Order: sequence, then C-alpha cells, then structure tokens
Amino acid sequence: MSFLDLVVKRKSVRAFLSTPIDRTVLDKCLEAARLAPSACNAQPWHFIICDKTPLRETLAKEAFSGIYSMNAFAKEAPVLIVVTQKTTKAAPKLGGLFQGIDFGLIDIGIACEHFQLAAAEENLGTCMLGWFNSKAVRKILKLPKNLKIVLIIAVGYPSAPMGGPKKRYPLEDIRTYVEK
Repeated sequence: MSFLDLVVKRKSVRAFLSTPIDRTVLDKCLEAARLAPSACNAQPWHFIICDKTPLRETLAKEAFSGIYSMNAFAKEAPVLIVVTQKTTKAAPKLGGLFQGIDFGLIDIGIACEHFQLAAAEENLGTCMLGWFNSKAVRKILKLPKNLKIVLIIAVGYPSAPMGGPKKRYPLEDIRTYVEK
C-alpha cells in the first residue's frame, strides 16, 4: 500500500468490534510513535495503555459519561491509550514561549498520527479524543497532578471497513506557491 493509500484508509473510527488486540500489534504502533520527530528531540510523550478489564471499562465509563458522553462510543473500544505530556527540555520550552506555541503539543500530535497510521496499516481503527473527564482519568490511573493529560486514543478493530472519500477542502484552497 502506498503512503497516500494509507492516509486515505486511516479515518476516525467510532464503532469497534470487541476483539482484543495483541500487545505485539500495539507495540508496533507505539514504535512508530516513538520514532516521531520532536523539537530538540524532546520526545515529550508518554502512552498509558489500558487494554485489560475491569480497569479499561472503569476508565471508559468515568472518562466518557455526563457532559463528556458525546464520546461515549469510545467505551466500546477494546483499548484506550491515555497520552500524557512529559516535562520537556528547556530549548523547545523557551522557543515555544517566544513563539507563543507549545511545541510539545505539536510533537505529541505528530507522534499520535504516527501511531494512528501504523494502526491503520494493521487494520485497526483509532479516534483521538480531547473531550473527556481528565479529573476522573487522573484519579483512576493515580497520575500526579503535575502530569498533563493531553488525549485519549480509542483503538480497536472497526465494525465497518475503513477508507473511502474524505470531506476536505480542495488542494487549491489550502496552498499558495510564492513567486519571486
């Protein structure tokens, strides 16, 4: 499969089969994330894998209930990955401060997309979620208050085939070539 075919195949999946995912497959995807580039090689990501019941079920119930229930579909996913941001090196932090950009979050986004593309190659569906009860997640996983929880990635075998057309702006609307 070409890279562009893989990009077309990968989409946000919101319906999963209950089939468990072998940890060797998850580790392949995590290896792709580990190899992602980052500002000053800071590698500010850490992935907490929740693939065993009852912890995964408790986490899903608490993270995606109440005002967060728009993402309740994630409760079906056999794997939830909590992505956290580690304290970064001084150079990207200082550069980000001057630019008004959190380079660590950009780096985490790149690593998570590497994970998702590797997952698509393994015929796994994923969905990155930013709307969840972070206080509940912190409490259930016993995470320190200074650790920033950035995303949760729902992972599983999709209940319908992945791929197909995507609703995107045309290329002409998103690029500008600059002439001399």
